[in-house]
Amino acid sequence: MNEINLQLFHWIVAGEDPGSWALLTGCVVAVWGGPLCAAVLCWAAFAKPSDRAYILTVAMAAIGVSVISHFIAAGIGFQRPFAQGLVPGYILHTADGSMPSTHASVMFFITFAFMARASLRRTAWVFGLLAVATGWARIYVGVHFPADIAFGIALGAFLSCPFVITQRARLRHVQVRGTARHLVREGRVSNPLGRSAE
Repeated sequence: MNEINLQLFHWIVAGEDPGSWALLTGCVVAVWGGPLCAAVLCWAAFAKPSDRAYILTVAMAAIGVSVISHFIAAGIGFQRPFAQGLVPGYILHTADGSMPSTHASVMFFITFAFMARASLRRTAWVFGLLAVATGWARIYVGVHFPADIAFGIALGAFLSCPFVITQRARLRHVQVRGTARHLVREGRVSNPLGRSAE
């Protein structure tokens, strides 16, 4: 598996003498992919008021995903490519643990969380494209191995499952309570949920 990881890395990475336009693109995307993702998240919260509560919940959960990813990376302690001397360091970055990629973990978590909500699926594709581009760029500039990105994708997908399940259960609960209140107001039934339904 490590041999495949290294082969993929050497196939993707910029190397000692990369083309200037490709390196510039890689550096820009590697550095600004995360902030751009945050900007899209803020735009979605502003542009989609009916989904605003869900989007803000996703944002708060993404912070937790970032903490978990950093904690795992510190525990594994896998060195970054530039720290191992395999390639130059094309962007400034600390030589901390690289597996999993926190960028990939967070950005794919947001992608999967948005994909699970029908009204946000178009925006989810934007996040997905940003996540893929950022993952490629961070390999290209030598701060991650392909396995780091793959682990980040897996972690983001794994953590999105309990989040989505919890949010859907919460939504069903709110819908049931809303229906009960509506029926009580119309006098069709006596209060089926007790005083809390008033």
